[in-house]
Amino acid sequence: MILTVTLNTALDITYRVRSLRPHTSHRVSDVTERPGGKGVNVARVLAALGHEVTVTGFAGGGTGRAVRDRLADTAGVTDALVPVAGATRRTIAVVDELSGDTTQLNEPGPQIAPPEWNAFLDRYEQLLPAASAVALSGSLPPGVPVGAYAGLVRTARDHGVPVLLDTSGEPLRRGVAARPDVIKPNAGELAELTGSHEPLRATRDARRRGAHAVVASLGAQGLLAVTAEGHWRATPPTLLHGNPTGAGDSVVAALLAGLVEHLPWPDRLTRAVALSAATVRAPAAGEFDPAVYEELLGRVAVLRETTAPDVRQHDASR
Repeated sequence: MILTVTLNTALDITYRVRSLRPHTSHRVSDVTERPGGKGVNVARVLAALGHEVTVTGFAGGGTGRAVRDRLADTAGVTDALVPVAGATRRTIAVVDELSGDTTQLNEPGPQIAPPEWNAFLDRYEQLLPAASAVALSGSLPPGVPVGAYAGLVRTARDHGVPVLLDTSGEPLRRGVAARPDVIKPNAGELAELTGSHEPLRATRDARRRGAHAVVASLGAQGLLAVTAEGHWRATPPTLLHGNPTGAGDSVVAALLAGLVEHLPWPDRLTRAVALSAATVRAPAAGEFDPAVYEELLGRVAVLRETTAPDVRQHDASR
């Protein structure tokens, strides 16, 4: 079982309009609602790839009930969310069909009380012994300690469970110091963490800060991975237009699947790029177009970097 943690779950709502223009009314051509938050999106993609997944985090209010009702209909996904008094947030994506661009509106999430946080920690400890890997994904709702992910990384390591961290800002900075197995920042998050806008330098610096492996998502330029086994760049064969919401979560899903299946890094990165591109072509976050995925698998370019690996990272300690 793969465990995904979404502390700030959401009900993802996607509107499609012909052309999005400020200060005007719009007729919506299509509406979709999905259980969301980064870890939930990761779980749904993993389940579609054939893995058994358990989702934990928080859910509350009417939106929380809607999230749990929809999760109950998702084959391969087990709901282990912790109930809270506050209402689960909504995220609104507005897709401009003419340009292909997406505008995203994200609510902050419910206030988490100390007893609710403690209840989650108990649930997390109970789930870890059965987990083959853990994904810690997304933002922290109000009331959750800023060092929450660092603590969750350490707890997973204490149980011998590999962990992938995908967050930003101070939670990422503190989480990296706890030595997760993989982090997956985008270019902006990587620059904020390291102060460098040069991708290879920044990725190597992020690894020196504690992560065993760093996979940087560089948008249309694909992925840059710095690991103990080497450095790789993986790029898609073509630029695909569509809804990018959830594309990074598909990268996380592919990396986790590759980890538990013991695939070499080039194969993990090939899957991740193809799956991310197939997600851009899907109508809603947390889904991917299987035909696009299969078609792209054989066309992703993965090149090994010639830069010598950084020997200052202590790879042996786990």
